[in-house]
Amino acid sequence: MHIRISLPQQSLELYDARGALLRRYLVSTAKNGAGEQNGSFRTPRGRHIVRAKVGAGEMANAVFARRRPTGETWTPQLAQQFPDRDWILTRILWLSGKEPGRNRLGEVDTMRRYIYLHGSPDSVPMGTPGSIGCVRMRNQDIVELFDMVPAYTPVDIVEFGVEAGSWSELGEQARQVREAVFVDEQKVSRDIEWDEHDAVSQHVVALDSDGGAIGTGRLLIDGHIGRMAVLADWRGKGVGRALLERLLDEATRLGVEHLALHAQIQASGFYRRFGFVEEGPEFMEAGIPHRTMVRST
Repeated sequence: MHIRISLPQQSLELYDARGALLRRYLVSTAKNGAGEQNGSFRTPRGRHIVRAKVGAGEMANAVFARRRPTGETWTPQLAQQFPDRDWILTRILWLSGKEPGRNRLGEVDTMRRYIYLHGSPDSVPMGTPGSIGCVRMRNQDIVELFDMVPAYTPVDIVEFGVEAGSWSELGEQARQVREAVFVDEQKVSRDIEWDEHDAVSQHVVALDSDGGAIGTGRLLIDGHIGRMAVLADWRGKGVGRALLERLLDEATRLGVEHLALHAQIQASGFYRRFGFVEEGPEFMEAGIPHRTMVRST
């Protein structure tokens, strides 16, 4: 089980160990944007864990200060009485960074900055940045998430989002990534790269904070996953995982039960983590060694 928070999309997604989407919520991260420095009032990026869970059994709208219930219950009248308070309500999931020098230790330590996932007043808008560093959630959403995740659940806070759609909707962005990765980098012939399946497949594209395409993949109507590609500068940052999880979600939405893909040999371990298993011998495709891998949803 793991959590991904997308800063561009202002969303939080919860996945199980096989990459199945369990929940998706709108959230509100820092008004000042992304950043790790103490005192910046920004939301930290990178790999984290839920270090502690606070507030089990408290009523909705219970007010917290320094992770302790104050005995107050948030109401519009209380908000008018204390207009400058940053309201932390209902439940707290306290985050701790996992990357020393980036979000752990020193002046960039997420836990010492007291960065939480927490409940908020119903009047607080979601889907748009507005906090002073934490990740705000609806009260009913934080209660549901709190009950589903154990302590030490991984939490990735990323500067990209993933969109799904048809070739007519996403084709231009997908083409840019595939051209860079397959044609330019791996020297795959354009005659092989572009085929008749694109027009009838479901595509996913990862977009950075500026809306630029950084990764892509597709799902054929027969359940074949392919054309998975991530730009070189974004590899190792969770983009491939996010793309595959969105493709798995699309397969579930479309009722596709049996999935298959042709994995480049060096990527086989990545797909095994999502329940895919090798089937048949190694073979060459576009001059690159591959194995067929399959999975039943």
